[in-house]
Amino acid sequence: MKPKDDLKLEAIAQAAYACVLERGLRALTLGEIARAAGLATSTLYVYFPSKQALLDALYERAKTETFALLMVGDAANMPLKARVRSIWLNMLDARLENPAQMVFLEQYASSEFMSEHNRALGARMAGVYNTLLEAGQRDETLKAVPLPLLTGSIMGSVHEAARLIAAKVLPDDEQTRTTAFLLCWDALKA
Repeated sequence: MKPKDDLKLEAIAQAAYACVLERGLRALTLGEIARAAGLATSTLYVYFPSKQALLDALYERAKTETFALLMVGDAANMPLKARVRSIWLNMLDARLENPAQMVFLEQYASSEFMSEHNRALGARMAGVYNTLLEAGQRDETLKAVPLPLLTGSIMGSVHEAARLIAAKVLPDDEQTRTTAFLLCWDALKA
């Protein structure tokens, strides 16, 4: 059997992300992805036997790539605020640079397509952030509220800052990023 072509896999991934951004996950078809990737639908089936297999593989890939990007510059010996800021800025960059991929991740994670394997993968990766936030709660730097409220505040802040920057309501500069992060931090700190 011929090995799978990395360029075709990348074209399939980018086409799927773009189609989800345009029409949503539920409306997504393999034929639509194949056309957008410049492939025959039969070629797409060589790579992925079903829509579920495609979505599962794309989520695992996107989640792993995004997690690696979010952790760039993070170090356990950094102060809590610096670590949260580093991850927050990396989240903002990921959202601004890969909006279609981020929309795909969000829609897949909240859909009936989410596999147990990928649910466990997401939970393991979220565990890194939860451990960081829990440590901040134990030393009374962060509010003693349920973790989903802390992570929701972070994610919501990143999402809205990215939306405002992408819409050019706010400039993408150091002042905007610093101000947006500080507003988020003020919501988190005890």
